[in-house]
Amino acid sequence: MSAEFVILALVVVTALGFDFTNGFHDTGNAMATSIATGALKPKVAVGLSAVLNLVGAFLSVEVALTVTNAVIKVQGADGAPKPEFLADQGVPLLLIVLAGLVGGIVWNMATWLLGLPSSSSHALFGGLIGAAIAALGFGGVNWVGDGSKLDGVVGKVILPALFSPVVAGVVAGIGTWLIFRITAGVAQRFRETGFRWGQIGSASLVSLAHGTNDAQKTMGVITLALIASGHWQSTTGIPFWVKLACALAIAAGTYIGGWRVIRTLGKGLVEISSPQGMAAESASAATILASSHLGFALSTTHVATGAILGSGVGRRGATVRWGVAGRMVIAWLITLPSAAAVGAVMWWIGHLLGGLAGSLVVFGILVVSAAGMYLRSRKTAVHAGNVNNEWDGKVGIPATGETSKELTRA
Repeated sequence: MSAEFVILALVVVTALGFDFTNGFHDTGNAMATSIATGALKPKVAVGLSAVLNLVGAFLSVEVALTVTNAVIKVQGADGAPKPEFLADQGVPLLLIVLAGLVGGIVWNMATWLLGLPSSSSHALFGGLIGAAIAALGFGGVNWVGDGSKLDGVVGKVILPALFSPVVAGVVAGIGTWLIFRITAGVAQRFRETGFRWGQIGSASLVSLAHGTNDAQKTMGVITLALIASGHWQSTTGIPFWVKLACALAIAAGTYIGGWRVIRTLGKGLVEISSPQGMAAESASAATILASSHLGFALSTTHVATGAILGSGVGRRGATVRWGVAGRMVIAWLITLPSAAAVGAVMWWIGHLLGGLAGSLVVFGILVVSAAGMYLRSRKTAVHAGNVNNEWDGKVGIPATGETSKELTRA
């Protein structure tokens, strides 16, 4: 067994690990409002979301191809994959991908621990960009594509990140206003009951959309690694086994349930009702599915958060916690550079030690970091039984045996 094959195996395992964290980090995007309003029981919600994420992962490959082609320059002037130009510079693409994945996972775990709904997508792209810059300089990143159209990182990642939450928020706000306007004469209890059924359908659609967008990002990363190692030649297709593995990984992560993030989205932003939840989820699904079709690797977290805030603005008298939203926006702004910094450091460590030894050390750092954050999270556990406790302004939840007045910060 060659050293290159072992490194490739480490990259694939790490990529699937990222996919798993993406699943539990982003479960709240689809199911937080349905859980908060009681439309679905918490464990039923995450189970349904897991199944639909699995199905959604097979519906498209446009986003996967964006990840393969739009971040690191893997093609020569003739458009064919040219991983050897990296090897000629003594820069193994596999180590770049591994370091970038570690950057993404570490940031995902850190924000999950804090209960902050930040972007798994931007954590991944940030890690890859940081590792690529450390290895190749700024010229190693595909910033704007071939120049004939706005493509690359700017067109496919940064611009969608700026516009998608605004679009989703506006659509959800208008939808919420219309819903309450049209149903003004309906008794509240009948309105809530009816829209809870609508929430189940719209939340299911968001889960399906999440699978079509987020699972593909890991497919693209693994395909990039396969190109680098010579096990795959096409930049326009994805191996079936990669699709299957990524679909199963994100579904498993989703089923675990990212309760800390679900709590923040469901209880921390807006005191949400079923009509608002249906409007927010419908706006999120429409935005995500449209972007997946166009190959935009946007953040489903940004979209869902924008839609939830929009639903609060669209309902007269609704409570919107702008302070919590502000903390989330700060996390959004620092996600890409923070993950990039981790990715760059991991590249330097791996490159300094060289070859298989460097890759094993980088992988070891990931395992130790992730284990440490997981153990820290158990001190203030969030689970299906306490995820809907009343919000008291803190990012956290009472651990088992504590009262609602004894909240500890996550």
